[in-house]
Amino acid sequence: MNFNFTRNIHFTKLIKAANRLREFNFRMLPGTSNSLFHVDVPDDRGNRIMFKMQKADNQWKIVDEGLPVWVSGNENLLNDAICEEVS
Repeated sequence: MNFNFTRNIHFTKLIKAANRLREFNFRMLPGTSNSLFHVDVPDDRGNRIMFKMQKADNQWKIVDEGLPVWVSGNENLLNDAICEEVS
């Protein structure tokens, strides 16, 4: 009997954004390419902001547009969080 295991990566990081510590949740869905993370974070009212990050040129970049500045402005910190966890 041969088993095939797919790694499910899911982690949470506290990152300071807009002068507050915010809980960013990262998830790489099994069965998808290893170059896409789904990320979500609550805003000040508790609404979830969901977006994707894709690996391009050895950097994790935000794919979606129309995100708050405190999310898109911290792309480098989000990249570092993913690299730290995946490596």
